[in-house]
Amino acid sequence: MFVVTADQVDSRSNNDRVAGMIDELNSGTFHPVLAGDRTAGDELQILVDGGTEALALILHLTRSGQWSVGCGAGHVNSPLPGNIREATGDAFIAARKAVDRAKKRSTRFALESEPATRPAADGEALIDLLLALRARRSPEGWELHDILDGTDLTQADAAQRLGISPQAVSLRARAGELRTERAAREPLARILDRLGSVKPTTPGGGA
Repeated sequence: MFVVTADQVDSRSNNDRVAGMIDELNSGTFHPVLAGDRTAGDELQILVDGGTEALALILHLTRSGQWSVGCGAGHVNSPLPGNIREATGDAFIAARKAVDRAKKRSTRFALESEPATRPAADGEALIDLLLALRARRSPEGWELHDILDGTDLTQADAAQRLGISPQAVSLRARAGELRTERAAREPLARILDRLGSVKPTTPGGGA
């Protein structure tokens, strides 16, 4: 399983964004095992099962640059409680290490597994590349991304919706590296899936 911990950047100088983000994460687009909740003054956590869900959360939270995001992969103790603040396990230990490291990294992201594994370091490096690509995307590129992402719409459909030519849409897609991102997501999710299935560090399943 995956615990994603997000800490608001520069929370003392900005309005509290935790409550609003929790509402977003629990709104239905994502499918948490344990709903997102505030775990400290400017921090939230959410538990998901599966690399696709974990990657979607990572990409959603890192997009604005307003969060330091740590993803922890590993075992979660069962039975699960009703609230994520009461849950324990290796994935929570890993998430704490990850978010602490994320605060010091240029991408504001870190990935840890418990126990530590080479695929976690590899996955972090590859997600860093994707985040760097997304950081260069223009507002126009994001507009096209948001129209196409998770839909069956074609670039021709997007051109009609945006009121621009198919050629202009193609240029936006190329500049925004939309195909590169789409191609990277599935293999990255597979890497995360392998991390999420690691065995517990102790017979009891971690702290």
